Amino acid sequence: MGDRIERMKTVGNIDEFYKLIKKDLKYLESFDEFQFVDTPLHTVAMAGNIPVAMEIMRLKPSFARKPNQDGFSPIDLALQKGHSEMVHQLLHVDQDLVRVRGKENMTPLHHVAKRNDQLDLLIEFISICPDSIADVTTQNETALHIALKNDNIESFKALVGWLASNWSQNALDYERKILNWKDEKGNTVLHIAVSKEQTEAVRHLFAWSSEFDVKIKNKDGKTAWDILPKQTTIGNSEMRKMLIRVGASKGSSTTTDSSYAHYLRPPKCRRLEKIRTKYARQMTTISDSKRNALLVVATLLLTVTYQAALSPPGGLKPDKDSCDDPRDKSSQNINSDQANASSEANASSEANGSSQARASSQAKASSQASTSISTTANLVNKEPFSVFLFANSVTFLISNSVTVLLIPDGYIGWMLSGTQAFLWACYIVSFWAITDYPWRWIILVSIGTALYLVLLQAFSVWTRIRSRLHGLGLRGLPIRLQERIMSMKKKNPSLEAKVV
Repeated sequence: MGDRIERMKTVGNIDEFYKLIKKDLKYLESFDEFQFVDTPLHTVAMAGNIPVAMEIMRLKPSFARKPNQDGFSPIDLALQKGHSEMVHQLLHVDQDLVRVRGKENMTPLHHVAKRNDQLDLLIEFISICPDSIADVTTQNETALHIALKNDNIESFKALVGWLASNWSQNALDYERKILNWKDEKGNTVLHIAVSKEQTEAVRHLFAWSSEFDVKIKNKDGKTAWDILPKQTTIGNSEMRKMLIRVGASKGSSTTTDSSYAHYLRPPKCRRLEKIRTKYARQMTTISDSKRNALLVVATLLLTVTYQAALSPPGGLKPDKDSCDDPRDKSSQNINSDQANASSEANASSEANGSSQARASSQAKASSQASTSISTTANLVNKEPFSVFLFANSVTFLISNSVTVLLIPDGYIGWMLSGTQAFLWACYIVSFWAITDYPWRWIILVSIGTALYLVLLQAFSVWTRIRSRLHGLGLRGLPIRLQERIMSMKKKNPSLEAKVV
């Protein structure tokens, strides 16, 4: 094997590479026998020979993920030698190489985070593979931990800025997760920055994000405030002010942060807590396809019931209230205009003896008669109409409520939920127009409905906020416990059916 590696070092172009293969037809396959070996791709990547490296990647893409005896992959060696263009070409072929794990579970992103002179590669790595930001080493360190521990403030600032501003699918979850991630000693990036008196890093962190938790304790039971050195240097004083501004406190004044703490506290309102739990359980069992189907059904019911409010059973008739009603005067004026138009049409038809004139005059009369007339439902004062009004309104309100609860969280979801209140207002106005019920009744129903919708939206938001504050994830499990279980499942798939 040593002779084969040495022969590869003499290869300068693709033609020489194929001459080597002609002499040894099993040259590339021979490296598959070993788990840790310097493959030909390792050799050319370290030398910066891009054409030959791309040819080997085409023939043997598996070499890009194979570690050598020192635990380094080809892309790791290219980074160590400063061959940035080689790194770009390798990633162009396989973007997931950003997550290739080597010695101590280090990825290329972790290696780049150690240095301040490769910020372009750092941003490129997390941009083409956003999930790589969640990779950790055997010491449970993220790329942010590594940057701070190596005093690479520029790399840390670039990572924080990307976390707080990127638009990837899991951006918000990653921001909360990574900024509050604990290494093997329980230290978050805030703990490390404070302990190393990296004021610039703390200032940048506070300026970009508000998703960090300043009350998290490490394994020694200390918060970032407890770690802050006692000497009153200029940098220390500024850092102290920043921590006070974001509500930092001593570990002794902070409640114990454990995965089971919230289970030990009895609920303040048992009945409301049961309703919230049932709702949360129901929402976790709804898949995206089922959610979409329910939203379609709710939307159809909203459409049907709203249309029924515009066209009630029995149809509409002109309103015949007292003569003082402006609508009566309008109706009388219309009837008078219609009669005048009809007489003019007859006179015109007799004078001209033309059927065309008669048709034109009748069309004119019909057009004048079709002016706006206030109408009410024919069955407005009958019991069947009351039953219809009640059933239609309840269906509309329930469909409205289901839509509010099914709309996903976020700014767009809140905006769509807000439109449901305006839709209900339009519904009430439509029924008032065809029933002419007293304004007192309309105002009473409007206030009651508004309170109902506000409470419904508040309940939905409260459920999500409470789960977030307690760190609850899928099935109500604490997020840290859930992540531990998911890690166990990945290592042993047979636990999928056993672990709940």
